[in-house]
Amino acid sequence: MNTKKIGIYVHIPFCKKKCEYCDFKSYAEKEKWIDEYVKWLLQEIEEVGVGNRIDYENGRDKLAVVQTVYIGGGTPSYIDASYITAILNTIYTSYILDAKLEKGDAVDAKQLLQDNESNRNNNRNIEITLEVNPGTVNREKLETYYKSGVNRLSIGLQETHDNLLKELGRIHTWKEFLETYQTAREVGFENINVDLMLGLPQQSLGNLEESLDTIIRLNPEHVSVYSLILEEGTPFYEKWQEDKLELPNDETERKMYWLVKKKLEEAGYIHYEISNFAKKGYASKHNLACWNQEEYIGFGVAAHSYTNNVRYSNIDTIEEYIENFEKQEENKNFVFHEKQKKESKMKEYMMLGLRKIDGIRVQAFKEKFGENPIFVYHKELEKLVREELVEIDGDNIRLTNKGLDLANLVWEEFV
Repeated sequence: MNTKKIGIYVHIPFCKKKCEYCDFKSYAEKEKWIDEYVKWLLQEIEEVGVGNRIDYENGRDKLAVVQTVYIGGGTPSYIDASYITAILNTIYTSYILDAKLEKGDAVDAKQLLQDNESNRNNNRNIEITLEVNPGTVNREKLETYYKSGVNRLSIGLQETHDNLLKELGRIHTWKEFLETYQTAREVGFENINVDLMLGLPQQSLGNLEESLDTIIRLNPEHVSVYSLILEEGTPFYEKWQEDKLELPNDETERKMYWLVKKKLEEAGYIHYEISNFAKKGYASKHNLACWNQEEYIGFGVAAHSYTNNVRYSNIDTIEEYIENFEKQEENKNFVFHEKQKKESKMKEYMMLGLRKIDGIRVQAFKEKFGENPIFVYHKELEKLVREELVEIDGDNIRLTNKGLDLANLVWEEFV
């Protein structure tokens, strides 16, 4: 039997409060929809799984084998933990989960489906990530997540200073984050990511260094570091337009980035993607699969999918999403974006691959597309090398240090 590796992303669009900078598809004060939303979310997850098995049995498709699960938001930890358990149980019973299965491996699909429960309880080789925010989670919830099979937590900290957290519109304090982190360790979580932001209003290099030192002492397995981006429609963007938001200048923001890189690498973290650092063996498998242009299926409002060279998403309105299911018109929830041809797929592969610090392996590109990227993109690469934004070293094409600062200029060459 032919198989294909996929990841699953599940979107929980509910929040206790929207942050000042957030433009994600998430909503506050819509708690009345949670129960109905999860009900139809579970049906969507199950229907797609059943559909894949039917397609496989009729010879129309390869059997999808799930290798990572990521539950994001919004704030997944805002809703009752029993909903997270129900979501994971539906995935376990609707899909084959096996992180060790490689493409083309001969397997017994029926046996693998029967073994799903065993996989969940005894074989934690499937990376299952859940985003949690302090102020919405307690020990009981964390214990439920752990028992349900979650084995990687991503905790939204952003900063360690309470005045800056308040400025961001976060609902938690540093003390609440620390309590969440320590409780997660006590419950048994051995793979934790901490989110950190830079380039914030009133944030100085000194603030950032203090935050970094504090996080490093906690010794999480993974740290994600994001620069503040002002997005239209957010309170921060409106304040900025009205000249009411004082931000570090570009030079200071870049100094912040390089301070983060230096200190985390000195502390033993591997810088493996522009915004991500991990202890050895703890890079995010789910995100790496996306950057390697592997397939994934998204469930829920605004979730994106990439399968069979097609990119599509769900609509971004909770009420419409539910209504379409109630009317048995769930096909209206899908928004088609692109049917990739080889040329667009190769360009996207270059853009995604150059996010990784190791860059793109020429041999991997050849195996995937049957062509040499150095020949296909010789004009673009010659220009980028000349401008010292990209370097070609043996089998690798990757960003230089200058390219890390000006990555958008690099990606523009492959749009």
